[in-house]
Amino acid sequence: MTRRPDAAKLAPPVNHSEFHILLALADHERHGYGIMKEVAARFANTVRLGPGTLYGAIKRMLASGLIEVSAVRPVAKNDDERRRCYYRLTSLGRTVAAEEAERLAALVRVAEAKRLVRNQVPSVAGGAS
Repeated sequence: MTRRPDAAKLAPPVNHSEFHILLALADHERHGYGIMKEVAARFANTVRLGPGTLYGAIKRMLASGLIEVSAVRPVAKNDDERRRCYYRLTSLGRTVAAEEAERLAALVRVAEAKRLVRNQVPSVAGGAS
């Protein structure tokens, strides 16, 4: 599956760490530590983003326009004032995340057709926020 021309021109392909960050931000704005916790929780601690990986990816993603710093902080009861900033997806980031998910789904279909997928993976849609 190929990227639509607008996304292909504006953003580089994302690596695994960046895709995990896009997924973590798809439903909520989060601070860096919140992103790390979300990724670990969604994948039962089998996937972890260390601070160097996380903040290096965030820097690249900010520069490429996939994410942005949120100007709005959560309501006081949900805010952690120790966190300097919260991040959110841009419309480009959402498009790139959707296209990457479609590309990966196509790869999984090929793997299933070749009987390389042994068990169905349980849905992670209800993971921690």
